[in-house]
Amino acid sequence: MSALTHLGATGEAHMVDVSAKADTARVARARGRVTMTRETLRLAVEGQAKKGDVFSVARVAGIIAAKKTSDLIPLCHPLPLSSISVEITPDETLPGLRVLAEASVASKTGVEMEALTAVSVACLTIYDMLKAVDRGMRIEGVELVEKRGGKSGDWKRD
Repeated sequence: MSALTHLGATGEAHMVDVSAKADTARVARARGRVTMTRETLRLAVEGQAKKGDVFSVARVAGIIAAKKTSDLIPLCHPLPLSSISVEITPDETLPGLRVLAEASVASKTGVEMEALTAVSVACLTIYDMLKAVDRGMRIEGVELVEKRGGKSGDWKRD
């Protein structure tokens, strides 16, 4: 495992200097899920949640969160995202909702944190919108699925 790039010689945290790096195309995909009762899933799918359209609101929340990642995570660089997409899919086998986000940028550093932040906030928004009927929901499996581009190359979860 390589050394942590955000720590100085004496262990102090700092933002990595990427000024000498070239801009390259980078893409990251992340996923997560919110498990819930079948009745809660039915309410979400049928658009019957008291707070409104769970899918649209959570999708927009995830997009906004990706754009604000550097405001939320102290050592992240602010990035000019080229695109961010958030897909939310019902899954009866969970039961619950699966969330997939993809972020892309042409920059000096990657977009993994933006994709992960989008998924996390979309999942939190799903919970918020449905908690009145199901406080037992669980946010699970938030993870990076794939990253492409940059000095470290491509990586994909098995």
